[in-house]
Amino acid sequence: MIDFKNIEGMYFVGIGGIGMSALALYFAKGGYVVAGYDRSESRITLSLIENNCTVTYKDDLRFLPDLFRYSSDKSKVIIVYTPAIPAENQILSFFRSNGYVIYKRSEILGEISSNTDTLAVAGTHGKTTVSTMLAHLLKQSHIDCSAFLGGISKNYDSNLLLGDSRFTVMEADEFDRSFHRLKPLIAIVTSLDADHLDIYGDQATMIKAYNEFCGKIRHGGDLIVNSRIRKDVVVPEGVSCYTYGLNNEADFRSTDIKRSEDYYSFNFKSPTATIEDLHFAFPGIINIENFTAAIAVAMMCGVTEQEIRKAVMLFQGVRRRFDIRINLPGLAFVDDYAHHPEEIRVCIKSIKEYFAGRKITGIFQPHLFSRTRDHADGFAKILDELDEVILLPIYPAREKPIEGVTSELIFNKMKSGKKRLLEKSDIPGELDSNKIDVLLTIGAGDIDTLVAPIEDKLRRERI
Repeated sequence: MIDFKNIEGMYFVGIGGIGMSALALYFAKGGYVVAGYDRSESRITLSLIENNCTVTYKDDLRFLPDLFRYSSDKSKVIIVYTPAIPAENQILSFFRSNGYVIYKRSEILGEISSNTDTLAVAGTHGKTTVSTMLAHLLKQSHIDCSAFLGGISKNYDSNLLLGDSRFTVMEADEFDRSFHRLKPLIAIVTSLDADHLDIYGDQATMIKAYNEFCGKIRHGGDLIVNSRIRKDVVVPEGVSCYTYGLNNEADFRSTDIKRSEDYYSFNFKSPTATIEDLHFAFPGIINIENFTAAIAVAMMCGVTEQEIRKAVMLFQGVRRRFDIRINLPGLAFVDDYAHHPEEIRVCIKSIKEYFAGRKITGIFQPHLFSRTRDHADGFAKILDELDEVILLPIYPAREKPIEGVTSELIFNKMKSGKKRLLEKSDIPGELDSNKIDVLLTIGAGDIDTLVAPIEDKLRRERI
């Protein structure tokens, strides 16, 4: 157990990450002195500064605040880091060499989880959307919640929600086995596609880690599993398991899905109740499946039918998850965080469904050398479904280059006749706005820094 009562300050190495920033903001709002390092300025770091956090972008000890650099009592401060930070980072090395108390982000989140009724959402894709949907359902009800999200909710313009409730929604991250620190009351598992093989080696080992996560659910708790992966999930003793999905066999299911011009309508069925004619204005049938999981848990927590009906209608989505920036006849621009072949497949399917019959141009930035190596065939196959593709260099994140692994590995496997390899600095200059119908930017790296310039160019030249 970590005793936070006697702590004065928290320092976050990698404070600009989506998970780290939520924790930093949580402790800043709790009255702690919060500071941190990240390698570049972003909308997230600027928001943290607005909330009285100190952020530096230089890996230099001279920029450490005095409380953390000259602390006479190191027990008064806690250092938090993410495994994505390279071992040679000078600031982290200083803390390690000088006897500071250092924790992984997952350990701090685990401490918070042990003191609340945690609703944890896991899965190789879909977890950010589902956790944001669940938090929205609870927040818009008499139940309320707090939430640590893996994306920026467009309803609340934040990845941290604070509330007066015993429930806390947490995204359960499988990277580095972080989710094994959580102690959920209820857990959702959305998907088990092979990912993070640099950590797990193979899919079977990854699935084993997910089942270990399920084993962390409290006795008497609940497990909600996508019906497509139920056969791979081991249900712990003392835990009730339910399935969700769009098929008739699922315990919680959505049926009678219809699309009008501006929204979907559907019915939700649980083992004990039916909610008819829900209206949902967010694109993609996959998101009705996501909402099915979120509604199931919200009902378990006591959210009423009328509260669910209103919240579903008002859901605005998550920034960088099917984030529609422009939507006009003859010109649309969508940004998405997808970085795994299965995520991209779902994204492209939703794009084709929503913008039926239109020409789709995709800009893809691969994320991680190891993921590119492991899934080059899958990336090539799904990108070939686009009408035109621009490939950017690999975003390395926490990794060093792997010999022979570049974006050309994907490029050379693609069969499309309309494909280009460009540098990130070529965008948006190389884009011919007059030839764009539907533009899709995809990736989990720093491709997000192109979104505003692309949108500005399209609006300036076409609108």
